[in-house]
Amino acid sequence: MKQGFIKGLIQYIKFGSIGLTSGALDLGSLNLMLWIWPTSNHLLLVVFNTFAYALAVLNSYIWNSRFTFREGLERSHKQRAAFIIQAVVSLLISDGVLYIATLILSIGNVIPRLLVYNIAKLLSMFLSSLASFFFMKYFVFREKKMIRRKEGRLT
Repeated sequence: MKQGFIKGLIQYIKFGSIGLTSGALDLGSLNLMLWIWPTSNHLLLVVFNTFAYALAVLNSYIWNSRFTFREGLERSHKQRAAFIIQAVVSLLISDGVLYIATLILSIGNVIPRLLVYNIAKLLSMFLSSLASFFFMKYFVFREKKMIRRKEGRLT
């Protein structure tokens, strides 16, 4: 039990390290798009977020499949499909949180728009990455040992 906890903690630290680089890519590309194409349109912001998030997800997949969850890596069509499903669900979480947080933080126009967008983005990044970790650990890159235990064949 303790060994499993430590292994999970190490996985989460690796995932977090990769998440920091993916987060920097996500936040940086969103701010670059906002610098090139400033907008007050919340739906255009969601489009920018979707593109930035897609770059971060690609970075995350490459590194997490090779570094964090390599024990559960199969490179199968089923696993790729599971990754795509988790990425879409996490994207919906990210876009939804960003959109709602932006609307709420924009009330009264007290906070500068770029700061509103970045606060909303950070919140959406936190919640979507939390969901993504659990999806990847238990759905996409689950270890064969865990699958056998579920089937009653612990080997």
